Amino acid sequence: MANSLFSKDMQDQLKALKSELTRGRDTSSPDGDNQKPTEPISLPTQKQVKKTVKKLDSEQLDDDKVLFLQAMHGVNRLADKNVRPPAGGSTTKPDAATLSKRAAAQGGEENQLGAGLSDMQALLNPVSGEAYLSYKQATLQNKIFTQLKQGKLRWFDAVDIHGCTIDEARAAMTQLLSQAKQNNETVVKIVHGKGTDAVLKTCINGWLRQLPEVLAFCSAPAKDGGNGAVLVLLKKQKTDEKDAK
Repeated sequence: MANSLFSKDMQDQLKALKSELTRGRDTSSPDGDNQKPTEPISLPTQKQVKKTVKKLDSEQLDDDKVLFLQAMHGVNRLADKNVRPPAGGSTTKPDAATLSKRAAAQGGEENQLGAGLSDMQALLNPVSGEAYLSYKQATLQNKIFTQLKQGKLRWFDAVDIHGCTIDEARAAMTQLLSQAKQNNETVVKIVHGKGTDAVLKTCINGWLRQLPEVLAFCSAPAKDGGNGAVLVLLKKQKTDEKDAK
């Protein structure tokens, strides 16, 4: 067999196996259904095949190769646990409950940020579930605000406060904003949902207006959650303030 994919010993073993499969079991024997091969047949490993293919660079596909591929059918490759995951892979973002607990445990700046927020001021100005939220400080350029509303400013981190209590939602929001400030991230997303009474949406709308760190916010484009989420633009941390920390 010229330019064969396998060595002569492998060819002989495969031919013997092919002959056994072609001949089938001996139906004349009363125990024919339960007969088993008396001698194990050693098939080439995947490593041996790959090595031979690389050596010969053969594109020929004969009966022996077909038989081998049939014999290897169903063999699964084991995952190599020593391989590092690809760079830039997705990471699981903390949920609202995690951020809330983290804020309670860390205290400090997160607690100070949330301590000045008035729930009453927020709840006295209710918004509907379908309302479009929009706010900006007077000093912010209209061009930048338009880019925020159009979803052209990339958001860095997000939190979903669905199902949270008002206290949990406040803690999760302030923790998210604090982390963004520490990482010098300027845009974040808060998914508040709509709901029948839109209580959390009302709170987010009121709380964000009370924070001087917030330059602007607006309901997200449809691809980012629509009226069930807001994109928040934060003041960029000054270089000297960042270096001082």
